[in-house]
Amino acid sequence: MLTDTAIRALKADSRPIKKSDGGGLFIFVTPEGSKLWRLAYRFNGKQKLLSGGPYPLVKLADARKWRDDAKTDLLAGRDPSAIRRAKKREQKEASENSFENVAKEWIEARSCAWSERYARVVETRLREDIFPDLGKLAISEIDPPMLLTALRKIEARGSIEMAHRVRNYCSEVFRFAIAMEKCRSDPSRDIGPAMKKPPPVQHRAKVEAKDLPSFFARLNQDEGERMSHLALRWTIHTMVRTQETRFAEWSEFEGLDTDEPLWRIPAQRMKMRTEHLVPLSPQAVALLPEIEKVNAFRQAGNERLGNFLFPVASSKTGTISENRMLDIMYRIGLRGKATVHGFRGLASTVLNESGRFEPDWIEMQLAHIQRGVRAAYNSARYLNQRREMMRWWSDYLEKAELDGLRKCAQTFA
Repeated sequence: MLTDTAIRALKADSRPIKKSDGGGLFIFVTPEGSKLWRLAYRFNGKQKLLSGGPYPLVKLADARKWRDDAKTDLLAGRDPSAIRRAKKREQKEASENSFENVAKEWIEARSCAWSERYARVVETRLREDIFPDLGKLAISEIDPPMLLTALRKIEARGSIEMAHRVRNYCSEVFRFAIAMEKCRSDPSRDIGPAMKKPPPVQHRAKVEAKDLPSFFARLNQDEGERMSHLALRWTIHTMVRTQETRFAEWSEFEGLDTDEPLWRIPAQRMKMRTEHLVPLSPQAVALLPEIEKVNAFRQAGNERLGNFLFPVASSKTGTISENRMLDIMYRIGLRGKATVHGFRGLASTVLNESGRFEPDWIEMQLAHIQRGVRAAYNSARYLNQRREMMRWWSDYLEKAELDGLRKCAQTFA
């Protein structure tokens, strides 16, 4: 039998050296000096050889245990080589079907329906909060306690709502994996009761309808940069998100000199990657000449920046920043009281309470995609009804602004 002293004393020769430890186990010394464990055995009448790793990384005692385990398999009628190949296949499949790899496949499959920004947000949240703990594990091995432990870390930061969002992302990944036959169940289903409840939903602070006259009065008194004012007015009249205003391009407009002017926002710029049509009211169209006038890049013939409605050369995006419009809100005394996004909520409230317009028209105009059958819709759906609705909304805003101007005039009369 071998000893550690004897193994260490073995020197490389011009030809390989074999020293037996018994039971088929031997150390193999290469001419280069490597010392490798080998196990010789017979299975079904055939001589076979199994590699056991290098010495001293694999110690003598470990090699003997490996030999004894192989002998146990042989007595049970199992081929140690076949067992090793099966384990390697399982490890390869586990690596290919790790939670991280499956999650990336899911993101890639869904990204055609998402904006680039939303895809980045989802991937970032999974990479920072889930992959460190679960990313390398086979998705089929993840159970509810494992997932809950990872989500608890998000809760510990005080991000209760975020923990629930990430749980929903994980659920989507598991359901994708079930469909792809990479796992059999969704462990996120069973952990809901154990998670902290998120606080009540707080909608974006908004200017109330009754306060619109005073809002416009203060807006008209503000002496901020005119392009920011025009961007804010454009956002309010068109009911779009701030992001959609910031990256608006002149090439997206159609029929400005007709009775049916239209802003066609391409799918890649929308939150849910669906083309969005915005019928333009006369008041919105009337803003465009002034927007074009203050666009120095368009006046100068700059093809890249001049194609944006609201370009800013010094910004990373080449467009007005997301804070420019919010700064106006702050300057006129609405910090913490209202946001730019809140005007979408105000429009929804006013239009619904008017009783003139169907909820589906309003939701369509806000680009809120319904789940289920309603999710597969034509971007031009309800276009005629929405065109009339947008005219009514701009008329409503115009009346509020005139009321605010009259009150100001009466105050200083």
